[in-house]
Amino acid sequence: METRLTRRPGEPGTRKLVARYGERLLRVRYLYDAENGRRLKTVELVVESVPWRPRARVPRRRHDEIVAVRIAWSETDLRERAKMLGAVWRPKQKLWEMRWEDARRLGIASRVVQG
Repeated sequence: METRLTRRPGEPGTRKLVARYGERLLRVRYLYDAENGRRLKTVELVVESVPWRPRARVPRRRHDEIVAVRIAWSETDLRERAKMLGAVWRPKQKLWEMRWEDARRLGIASRVVQG
């Protein structure tokens, strides 16, 4: 099946459906079924509307993005594994720089320093 046309309420071909569904009508779609030689008309309706407040989202990162991570001096094994993955020590900031993917692989993504 192929969707060839999508209409919004008030556009040609939606008048009867607007009269029937009113404000609940969001879209009218025309689907074409070449195999059976049929055209289908479908509607998208609002069935519920409740208050919602979005939560703050942390922006997604690219897997190759360089991030700064805190690794304690006493975590020798973790530091060595980070070095093996190509992490670089930045003494002025006292942070390790590595790829986001590597921080996740080491299980230290929660230690990424913002900014």
